Amino acid sequence: MAKVRKYFYNTDTHKFEKLVISWRVKILRALGFVSGSLVTALIIVAIAFRFVDSPREKIMKGDVNNLRDQYQNLQDQVDKLNKALSELENRDNTIYRAVFEASPLPDSIRYGKHYSNIDPQKFAYINPEDMMVHIREGLASLTNRVTVQRHSFDTLDQMVKSKEQMLKSIPAIQPISNKNLTHMASGFGYRIDPIYKTPKMHTGLDFAAPIGTPIYATGNGVVVEADYEAGGYGNHVIIDHGYGYETLYGHMVKIKARMGQKVTRGEVIGWVGSTGKSTGPHCHYEVIKNGDKIDPIHFFFNDLTAAEYDRMVRMAASGNQSFD
Repeated sequence: MAKVRKYFYNTDTHKFEKLVISWRVKILRALGFVSGSLVTALIIVAIAFRFVDSPREKIMKGDVNNLRDQYQNLQDQVDKLNKALSELENRDNTIYRAVFEASPLPDSIRYGKHYSNIDPQKFAYINPEDMMVHIREGLASLTNRVTVQRHSFDTLDQMVKSKEQMLKSIPAIQPISNKNLTHMASGFGYRIDPIYKTPKMHTGLDFAAPIGTPIYATGNGVVVEADYEAGGYGNHVIIDHGYGYETLYGHMVKIKARMGQKVTRGEVIGWVGSTGKSTGPHCHYEVIKNGDKIDPIHFFFNDLTAAEYDRMVRMAASGNQSFD
């Protein structure tokens, strides 16, 4: 093909003349073309990197998505365990410990170190190591709570055993056989003193009964005093039941229990008499809690029905004369 020649009309000479392009212009045009091509290529590459993932990026994103799914599955399991453990902790605080009159465990003990909760949506492009750190922290929190809960249940188990012993030890029956409630003679409170005929605080209950009537320990315990007191309780026994409780049995004709002896509820510790400051055969019975003498009427729940208890309360409230 013949080479195309370019001409231009010269207005000065009024002739068509051959167009001659200098090397300088050719070089500038070539440089301009190359520059434009490079800029265009850069723009295309930038757009491609911005909106189109490279094969490596696709693989990495796939791995991250898989890790995120695995993390979510683990987090769901952790959430279920958290819910189940929270229910156990709530029952432990509000039911089990309430039954045994124990203080609830504070959250500072249960949770220990504070573990933050991170939104799983933030794990779209997070470092896998950081994701694993978060999972380990969650598992460490659960492990700590499970350990605390296990120790709490161990404590409750000891409380159950202690409660059984306490229920056996706390005074819970009358000191003499009194099925018909005919032996109640004088109650707790201000009564007329049989000797001085003036109102005086009567710190126990008087059970009138024939001399020789058996007197029973009202709860398990250890005899801490078995002696004679002239002008006072006469032949008397004091039993330490533990848990802050003591009982006193006065005016016995004869003492059977001995110092340091372990006794059980219902065991005979002596017999009714009228020794010491007494105007007739009876058993003077006291309940002492943490050093204070309290009304024994409230400690017969093992051998009285509700109706019998109500009747005994009315009898004990009668403002009659005491026997000692």
